[in-house]
Amino acid sequence: MEQAEGKHVTRSGEAKSSNLVVYALPVGGGTLALASLPGRDGDYRGDLGVFREWQPGIILSLVTEAEMAEVGGDTLGNDIQSMASRWYHLPVKDYGTPGPEFMAHWDEASRNVRRALKGGGRVIVHCKGGCGRSGMVALRLMVECGEDRFAALNRLRALRDCAVETKGQLNWAFEAVAQEDEAGG
Repeated sequence: MEQAEGKHVTRSGEAKSSNLVVYALPVGGGTLALASLPGRDGDYRGDLGVFREWQPGIILSLVTEAEMAEVGGDTLGNDIQSMASRWYHLPVKDYGTPGPEFMAHWDEASRNVRRALKGGGRVIVHCKGGCGRSGMVALRLMVECGEDRFAALNRLRALRDCAVETKGQLNWAFEAVAQEDEAGG
């Protein structure tokens, strides 16, 4: 599956019926992508099919349980795991920044995402619209992978101009420092 000029296409070049777009860029040796919440535009199963075809090793869901329920995605975690993808549910309120519950799981999630990227893997970060919260976390991961924060922000916004919507989100992402892989690999 490829991302071609903002359109989502299958490997055979056929357009998908789902409106979900996966915005992907190379990061840390792998591919990091932003997307909206499956079902946001009314096609939960079709959108999950887009995720399935994209074959991510890890999906980070930044939406709240209420947001998942609004789109019929109460089973999102199980649906993602049935695709053989690791799932992290790290909820952040819309336009918000990570709270204590998020931060309690961030080190593990970040470490595993960076390892996946380093190994050439694919990772999707999604929130409701695929902009603010997703952009904030993607930017943080880019910086943790060693990119200059301003260059990373420019590269991310060249792909998705709405990425990182608030000053608080930008500040949280910019707090990152490049991380060493504890596994030594």
